[in-house]
Amino acid sequence: MIRLRGLYRPLTRPSMSFLFSLFSSSASSSNPSSAQRQLMSAKSLVDDAIAGHTVAIFSKTYCSYSKRAKQLFASNYADVDTVIYELDNRDDGAQIQDYLAEKTGQRTVPNIFVNRKHVGGSDDVAALQDKGELKALITA
Repeated sequence: MIRLRGLYRPLTRPSMSFLFSLFSSSASSSNPSSAQRQLMSAKSLVDDAIAGHTVAIFSKTYCSYSKRAKQLFASNYADVDTVIYELDNRDDGAQIQDYLAEKTGQRTVPNIFVNRKHVGGSDDVAALQDKGELKALITA
């Protein structure tokens, strides 16, 4: 029964449907969908990688820019704590790339972080290396 201006009136089917939809939507907001869970997982992975490693590279195996950036780090900073995620080899690669775009404004790969700072992509890292600034960022 719904109390309406001092009168009682039995619940009608539309009223019951409305109440059910209210409770259903509030229940579903506390239980994230599969897509929401994947995005939350992607956020955790990205944020943990950035916080837990000196260098974090989000890459794709077939990307020539990614290959160039990985080679730069392998050749010059092999002893630096580096983590590389190949997004095209992961089921959550699209969610990771979406989160990186949201976080950095950069949708392309490689997407590179040094000491928790977003430094950009391959050309950006190469420019920092050429100017002698990359080593300072790594050791900061």
